[in-house]
Amino acid sequence: MTRYRSIGPALPGVEIRIDKPDPSTGEGEIWIKGPTVMKGYYKDPERTAEVMTPDGWFRTGDLGSLDKDGYLYIKDRLKNMIVGPSGENIYLEEIESVINESNEVMESMVYQADGQLTARVHLNYDEMDKEFGGRNLGETQIAQRISEKLEALRLKVNARVTTFSRIKKIIEQPEPFEKTPTNKIKRYLYVSDDKAVSDGTETNT
Repeated sequence: MTRYRSIGPALPGVEIRIDKPDPSTGEGEIWIKGPTVMKGYYKDPERTAEVMTPDGWFRTGDLGSLDKDGYLYIKDRLKNMIVGPSGENIYLEEIESVINESNEVMESMVYQADGQLTARVHLNYDEMDKEFGGRNLGETQIAQRISEKLEALRLKVNARVTTFSRIKKIIEQPEPFEKTPTNKIKRYLYVSDDKAVSDGTETNT
């Protein structure tokens, strides 16, 4: 039986536990144990010690919860969750999924800067060409139109997320994000405030 947003119960012979679950949400790091779980990194005891407990549990780095029937719900990568000023859990990928629903967005990345949330957005430039093409707009006019679109997007997203997950600023990411071999954005490349301001168009309140 499937359950909405659950990846299902554990496979036969595999154990799942939630480490240090939040008392109010039940969410914590997902640990797994069983014959299908790796024994460690090849010839790398230090990395192995980071992810494997002495009694054989694998720390997945994923944040999730188990329901009373043992169905697992994955919330986010643990490193992609930040804690708000009043102790709230803020899930960056959850905000990104709302941003990415826009037809004008190809992909996005949300991060915290100076205690506030910032989003970098790589736009769907094919859609931009359809809208701006043939209008004889100069670069300054196009930049202004894009700035207005980013501000409209920010307001739209903020109307759908929780108060503590609202975005303060959106920056245009002109080029596609650099990715890892598993197609994950290399977030560490884009969190510098100086870099964000110097190579993109931004909008904020």
